[in-house]
Amino acid sequence: MSGPFTQPLVYFFGQGRADGTAGMKDVLGGKGAGLAEMTTLGIPVPPGFTIASSLCLSYLDSNQFPKRLQVQVENALHRTEAATGKHFGDGDNPLLVSVRSGAAVSMPGMMETILNLGLNDVTVEGLTRQSRNPQFAWDSYRRFVQMYGSVVFDLPRKGFEQLVEEHRLRAGVQRDIDLPVAEMQAVVQRLKAHVRQESGRDFPSEPLDQLWGAIAAVFESWNTRRAIDYRKLHDIPDSMGTAVNVVAMVFGNLGEDSGTGVAFSRDPSTGEGSLYGEYLLNAQGEDVVSGSRTPLPILTLKDRLPASFQELERVARTLERHFRDVQDMEFTIERGTLYMLQTRRGQRSGHAAVRIACEMVDEELISEEEAVARIPPHDLNQLLHPTIDPHSQLDLLTTGLPASPGAACGTVVFDADRAEKLGRAGQAVILVRRETSPEDFHGMVMAKGVLTARGGMTSHAAVVARGMGKPCVVGAQELQVDERAGHVGVDGRQLADGDWITVDGSTGRVFAGQAALRTAELGDDFVRLMQWADRIRQLRVRVNADTPADAHRGRDFGAEGIGLCRTEHMFFDGDRLIAMQEMIVAQDLAGRQRALAKLLPMQRADFEAIFRAMEGFPVTIRLLDPPLHEFLPKERAEIESLARELKLTVEALQAVIDRLHEVNPMLGLRGCRLGIIYPEITSMQVRAIFEAACSVAARKGRVMPEVMIPLTASVVEFRKQALIVHQVAEEVFRERQITVPFLLGTMIELPRAALTADELAREAQFFSFGTNDLTQTTWGLSRDDAGKFLPYYLEHGVIEDDPFQVLDQAGVGKLIQMAAELGRRTRPDLKLGICGEHGGDPSAIAFCDRLGMNYVSCSPFRIPIARLSAAQAALAARGTMDRTRATV
Repeated sequence: MSGPFTQPLVYFFGQGRADGTAGMKDVLGGKGAGLAEMTTLGIPVPPGFTIASSLCLSYLDSNQFPKRLQVQVENALHRTEAATGKHFGDGDNPLLVSVRSGAAVSMPGMMETILNLGLNDVTVEGLTRQSRNPQFAWDSYRRFVQMYGSVVFDLPRKGFEQLVEEHRLRAGVQRDIDLPVAEMQAVVQRLKAHVRQESGRDFPSEPLDQLWGAIAAVFESWNTRRAIDYRKLHDIPDSMGTAVNVVAMVFGNLGEDSGTGVAFSRDPSTGEGSLYGEYLLNAQGEDVVSGSRTPLPILTLKDRLPASFQELERVARTLERHFRDVQDMEFTIERGTLYMLQTRRGQRSGHAAVRIACEMVDEELISEEEAVARIPPHDLNQLLHPTIDPHSQLDLLTTGLPASPGAACGTVVFDADRAEKLGRAGQAVILVRRETSPEDFHGMVMAKGVLTARGGMTSHAAVVARGMGKPCVVGAQELQVDERAGHVGVDGRQLADGDWITVDGSTGRVFAGQAALRTAELGDDFVRLMQWADRIRQLRVRVNADTPADAHRGRDFGAEGIGLCRTEHMFFDGDRLIAMQEMIVAQDLAGRQRALAKLLPMQRADFEAIFRAMEGFPVTIRLLDPPLHEFLPKERAEIESLARELKLTVEALQAVIDRLHEVNPMLGLRGCRLGIIYPEITSMQVRAIFEAACSVAARKGRVMPEVMIPLTASVVEFRKQALIVHQVAEEVFRERQITVPFLLGTMIELPRAALTADELAREAQFFSFGTNDLTQTTWGLSRDDAGKFLPYYLEHGVIEDDPFQVLDQAGVGKLIQMAAELGRRTRPDLKLGICGEHGGDPSAIAFCDRLGMNYVSCSPFRIPIARLSAAQAALAARGTMDRTRATV
């Protein structure tokens, strides 16, 4: 019988045997599970052990380790010594280890790593004799002290870097690894003195003390700001924790027959099916990902170390076929021998994800259902990113590496905090840095794009930007970035903070100024994927469209009708707005009808065009919803101008504006209340709908209008408006001598409507859940004002998600479920849909699928996401999603 005190805390791997498997990610984290699985597969992996992730949160809570952990760590360390033939802390043949994080869900670059642990003034001499390379040994020692000082002692990296730079300048060398041995020895002593001076503590010399300090620091890195921000962005639970991996060191910095790199089994930007990545000879892993040196393309390794390259290709193929997915691998070559240090599911761009899924189906690695299941819906956003218009006038500044596709324009910002501030204020910014580090993550989130002077395709900037779908150019080496002075120079030109630039993450080009952008074109692989998704899903997907252009765009993206046509949006322009304003200020019914007569042909023409765009698909038209004061001006100059246009005195117009003013307009005279007080408005809109429908039907067009009455709180309100709809419909049908079938329903956006849905369903033929207003009225929040405190709530854990972005299933969702069940109890064939922007959110779509809704509706560019999410919801309902996830 096992329990929390009988399960092991430490899992060894080495010599072809492992205590864990790939299926133990929750225990070992992704990195530990991958190391265990590779070991079992016979792939060359340095021996080591993984400390279970369950200890992370308990350590963070208590600041101490359980007593039994020490015994298990020491036993695993002895097994590692036996597997390597080396001894931890030994002065002749020292075992050195790396200590690295690894959560169940990959968080690249967000937590800490320490290399070369176990070095001190004694073991460095043993490493010198062992390697016969004193420069390598002391370079490894220097790296270890720098890493340990910044990670475990939490000292700023810059202080260490400045000390090393002083010695480089004194020695006249460009790279740290080229420092003479005597200079390196002096550097190490100065770095340790720096630790003592800044922290008040001595640098530990005992390897076991070093190890326990590193283990604690890796656990503590779970709660760094960048790690917390990353988890929020990617919806990773804080309760997961990280494992700790302690692995025997293999060295890529032993000379030109050694190296280290990162490789993908397929190109993560384009999806091309060949080995992709970068490496450096005579280097350690931090050199590749830090951006401090610009690495070489992986294909050139074929010429430098052909046997190692051939072995890497073999391992990549083996791992991809075993895991049935693209692998992101880290490797080291030590004197010609390849060692694998990590394998995980490769992060990829949306473009690559779609291509790879389709090609793996063609290669019979996965099924169509698995292809649909494994693509994160929001990744499709990247296929819809704008590109630079080829006819745009361009002023090329420089070219770097195309790290993450898509184009973006913005003003230059050199500081992550400032990028975050300006981005939150709605300004388009491009974060420009020499190189990014994990501390820049929050600025990258808010920037439109990222540009760095250093780094390669697997640098921090590249990996993080690709994961977020941000356009990114890295390694633009001609750039001279002066972050303190706030300017960047290239080829004699200078750009300052606030100047506009354009980055093209698909080509690596950077332009001065603001280029014209155009929307992306979707390829054949996208079409195939959507066809598979459409065959699987049960939910229909409609578009929120207020104009014929929106309707056409929705159809282009695969919309199966319109779920919300907001008629008020047709009035906010030119002559239409004037006629609407004339109706509002009219003093009597006759005046309102004259103004409405002007609006009738305008609305009719719009509806007819929308019906034609959606021919054969349903169109849900919401009658006038917002309060009338929204159509009237607020500024004095605009009031005076409108008064002249309407031939009124300024005082008379101001009196109307004052009369319509409401303390809380969200809960005021709007929606069906307007139609009840001013039934002539409902009559005009309904006449426009049915006259347009009859015109289309008379020309043999297929038209399916659905009239929606907004903001109903009681069945009596609905009946009063329904009476007008039916009366006007019958009039129009008699006049046109044609009958068009239609549905009449209501928008459920008030808690009372949800609670009395059984009464409403006696009259209404469909419910459309307006989750924007239903969220406001359920939470007692105003979207316009909640921004003052919701960020604080999110940051301090008062709420997990912004309820306007992620559907609150526990509260708002319970009302929706109640309304659906009550409504269908009364009317079993009641049509149900959702039309707030939650209609494009994958979690809300899964919720709607579970409730048995008929459709979701969202903005045009979210339709592909909704189609894919609906298919994934259908797969989850029959268990396919869980099986697919288990295999990868």
